[in-house]
Amino acid sequence: MCGILGVVATTPVNQLLYDGLQVLQHRGQDAAGIATAQAGKFHMHKGQGLVRDVFRTRNMRNLEGNWGIGHCRYPTAGSAYNSAEAQPFYVNSPFGLMLAHNGNLTNSDELKREMYLADLRHINTNSDSEVLLNVLAHELQAHAVGPKLDAEAIFKAVAGVQRRIKGAYAAVVMIAGYGLLAFRDPHGIRPLVIGRNDAMGGAEYLIASESVAIDVLGFKLMRDIAPGEAVLVDIQGNLKSRVCAPGRPHAPCMFEYVYLARPDSLIDGISVYESRVKMGEFLAEQILREHAELKIDVVIPIPDSSRPAAMELANRLDIPYREGFVKNRYIGRTFIMPGQAVRKKSVRQKLNAIHQEFAGKNVLLVDDSIVRGTTSREIIMMAREAGATRVFMASAAPPVRFANVYGIDMPTRAELIASDRSEEQIANEIGADALIYQRLEDLKAAVGCLNPSITQFETSCFDGSYVTGDVTAEYLEGIEDSRVRSEKASASEKDEEDENDAGQMDLNLMGIRE
Repeated sequence: MCGILGVVATTPVNQLLYDGLQVLQHRGQDAAGIATAQAGKFHMHKGQGLVRDVFRTRNMRNLEGNWGIGHCRYPTAGSAYNSAEAQPFYVNSPFGLMLAHNGNLTNSDELKREMYLADLRHINTNSDSEVLLNVLAHELQAHAVGPKLDAEAIFKAVAGVQRRIKGAYAAVVMIAGYGLLAFRDPHGIRPLVIGRNDAMGGAEYLIASESVAIDVLGFKLMRDIAPGEAVLVDIQGNLKSRVCAPGRPHAPCMFEYVYLARPDSLIDGISVYESRVKMGEFLAEQILREHAELKIDVVIPIPDSSRPAAMELANRLDIPYREGFVKNRYIGRTFIMPGQAVRKKSVRQKLNAIHQEFAGKNVLLVDDSIVRGTTSREIIMMAREAGATRVFMASAAPPVRFANVYGIDMPTRAELIASDRSEEQIANEIGADALIYQRLEDLKAAVGCLNPSITQFETSCFDGSYVTGDVTAEYLEGIEDSRVRSEKASASEKDEEDENDAGQMDLNLMGIRE
């Protein structure tokens, strides 16, 4: 997942984009970038790290103009340590384009071959976002009338892009001299919303991955961008839209509601917070129905995204709810950390138990999901060390048994604790006295009841059913092989950096001694 923003305003947008990326920081902590435009010229700054670390005052001053895009990156395809893959990406032929993308293309290798052999375009990085940018550039060239573009040509180009590419994507694109383009994949897997602000100088539009950015930046949420829809806002603030790839089933990503999105966001008309409350309600009913023998003294959430589910679960079971862990908010998400040893170490740095809430009690821990099991195992151990008599674990999501290929960096199946284990075996593996998983049908009902018009969700990591219909066993094997190679290369790069740092330290010490 990544966070994307696009804005057309009546005043300079550099601060607006910076503030918006900070609101979306939870969607990507690896790299960040902003591009703006003024008088036909693009300005861009991007780099690795958190938003606050990438941008300095001098960088912000150079980001001139009243329209632009922003991106915070969470690596899914390509190298996590390659600064060249920070976004936005730029291409100047046949039209100046800047693109920021959230998602993952499942046929990017095939598209690279097509572009090299037929489109005569060269891809410089391993990022599928650069592939998407070049496919769009080629389609714009094919549909433009001479050297100029109009809305009709742009919408036809997006339709051509959506015919050629497969997977999940939401994108914002700056077209030099014309305006801001945004589009979403035909299944609406990755989220994208649009908001409006009526300013003194005219209408302003903001497009973002989540509605929370619309709210915080003072815009009014208009609606979600529909599956397969393209929205075009010219630099004068005129808006046009068209569904360029109709007829596909709408299937938003279920993991957005379970874990990824902020609770104060609305995605496809569904409150993320309310969906997590509903998950707790359905999970409580399952415990009453199937695990009434458990003598639970207290319900404790694993912060932060499991809190709404845990509170509702405790309420429905009429059992005390307590905060048992204090979170250090200056440690990154363990879900996205690139090594098992690093993840294991970080859990203790990230959470600390309040011993009084555990001592002598049968504790039900509630988490949003269990992916590798590393975090769950460490937390259960922490609960026992704090004096818990028995430790039960409940997951608001079903077992994660399959890889996600639509923009979430799910581990390979070998790393997924549930890929080849029963629930009893998983409980033994993580050290729980009992383990309760949400049933998939209950999860769908919990989220779906908040917007009955959505009848299908993208749930491939739970059931192995890939909505785009193009994901084969061979493709998944290739993803796993690529991931293993990437992690080995990343580990090698980091080891080399550590050796260089140690060598530099030795030299510095020698200098001090001299």
